[in-house]
Amino acid sequence: MSAEHTTVSIIGIGDDGLDAVPESTRKLILNAQLLAGNERTLGLVPPTEAKRIVIGADLEAVVAAIDSSGVKQSAVLVTGDPLFYGLARFLCERIGQDRCEIVPHVSSMQLAFARVKQSWDEAYLTDLANHSLAMVAERIRTAEKVGLFTTEECGPAQVCQALRDRGIEYFTIYVCENLGARDERVTQGTVKEIANQLFESLNVMVLVRDPNAPDRPRAVYGRSLFGNPDEVFAQSTPKHGLLTPAEVRAMALAQMGLDAQSVVWDVGAGCGSVSVEAAQLVPGGRVYAIEQDTEEAELIRENAARFGVSNVIPILGRAPEAWSDLPDPDAIFLEGSGREVVRIAEVAFERLKPGGRLVANLISIGALEELRKSLGKLTAEVQVWMVNVARGTDQLERLRFDALNPTFLIAATR
Repeated sequence: MSAEHTTVSIIGIGDDGLDAVPESTRKLILNAQLLAGNERTLGLVPPTEAKRIVIGADLEAVVAAIDSSGVKQSAVLVTGDPLFYGLARFLCERIGQDRCEIVPHVSSMQLAFARVKQSWDEAYLTDLANHSLAMVAERIRTAEKVGLFTTEECGPAQVCQALRDRGIEYFTIYVCENLGARDERVTQGTVKEIANQLFESLNVMVLVRDPNAPDRPRAVYGRSLFGNPDEVFAQSTPKHGLLTPAEVRAMALAQMGLDAQSVVWDVGAGCGSVSVEAAQLVPGGRVYAIEQDTEEAELIRENAARFGVSNVIPILGRAPEAWSDLPDPDAIFLEGSGREVVRIAEVAFERLKPGGRLVANLISIGALEELRKSLGKLTAEVQVWMVNVARGTDQLERLRFDALNPTFLIAATR
């Protein structure tokens, strides 16, 4: 029989095997002339007359075995939802969609989030079989929720110990064992508690960030002069909107026209990410980080110390009063969204030295247009950018892009 006439059923099953599938799916499995799956999924099916193929790392060999089998009906068994793992997509591409049918089952990841009553649409999902624990732990550092497939070599205790070693203890941990089976169990605990327990090898971890917990910044190794990752800066909560993203920060600093001796104002400095990186670019100059929030001013000092820069000078106060006694700047950075940022930018621009640059990061197109018109009356040198950035992240076997909020940059030279 030609390969073109072979039907391949890609079937998802759970730990209860044939007991938990509909009768139609049960017949597809028992009537198949060829069964393929890993050792565990094949072990869920009682002996039949079907030829069995163990799926390993070489998926092309599985395709070749199916195509050369000469049988009419083949079944490929996977845990849970075949599309969730990506195997169904691969087989459909290699064998042909017209020859494949997909029979899904609830995946263990779906079950895990259901058991702990958490949504998973924005969660970071990954598998320690394919990614190193060190890389995963760093990604967990800034996540809100995490779904994690563990391995026998790297189970919940090892994961939690790696998090503890990095100071990442602001998560509630759920370990979901033997999901869908009769001996299913869900254990809830802190990072410290889970690090000291033993679990069955078949488990899924769900990590939920504690409310309003700030990131524990990672160590500043191999830092760049500018455009450093957001997570190396100590931040307050909520994180979003209080730190200029690395990509926008890099563009803004590039437009500020800095030299080694520049005097810089960072107006509304937040945690000081722009101030710190500007200080690295002006080692012989000074950066005045103007911030009215006491907590943020302390973070400016902390981040300056983390990067080892001594030329960042926090100024606690509200603009424009706070800069009345400061030396005129060579460059100014500010950001905001409303009419207030337009007013402050107009006043700040008048303090610039001749040839100095003002760069503003705005999230409102209305404020952008108003500031553009205002600066256009003061100088002919005004430039505007719209910045749309998406960061790539691994979601199990797939690459996903997480978009940052669109923002606008405007630069003007006096």
